[in-house]
Amino acid sequence: MAQATPLFDEREKPGGDRLAALVRSMLEELGEDPNREGLARTPWRVADSMRFLLSGYDLDVAQVINGAVFEESYEEMVVVKDIEVYSLCEHHLLPFYGKAHVAYLPSGRILGLSKIPRVIDVFARRLQVQERLTTQVADALHQALEPLGVAVVIEAVHLCMMMRGVQKQTSEAVTSALTGAFRTDEKCRTEFLSLIGRSSLSSH
Repeated sequence: MAQATPLFDEREKPGGDRLAALVRSMLEELGEDPNREGLARTPWRVADSMRFLLSGYDLDVAQVINGAVFEESYEEMVVVKDIEVYSLCEHHLLPFYGKAHVAYLPSGRILGLSKIPRVIDVFARRLQVQERLTTQVADALHQALEPLGVAVVIEAVHLCMMMRGVQKQTSEAVTSALTGAFRTDEKCRTEFLSLIGRSSLSSH
């Protein structure tokens, strides 16, 4: 009996897509038929998705900020809150997602507001743990702006907790990273928490 021609054609792989080939092998290892109609293009779709979700490895903060730091005498707190965050847990390759709140106290320089979410994406689009992500964002902004202080709070839910393991659907992880005045000045820290609608840095 003649063997059916696979729907997955090696010649269609752009540049010999090794990642797509690995996804195909994974489907086979899981007992699926990667030649069936619903899965025929899945290896390329997954490969494209992973390259996008992990595109932060090809970025750096200086490239993203691209000179959008401006001399300005403004001295009050700058807060950007409820920034959507999506990342992949490095332990299970499952998503975690939520929102970030970022503040800084200028010291003669301000950053274009749209750059703050972009800086977050530099680090979120990598294999991550939430704790490291929070610290990396705070450190990057502190280095780029040299402000009096930076505060970052991330609130997120993790599918590795919701879909497997303890299977808790309502658990939320809250992480914070504080530099400069936000770490040393309680009044400054309290003002930040009030502006983002939190009474403390503990989970709700």
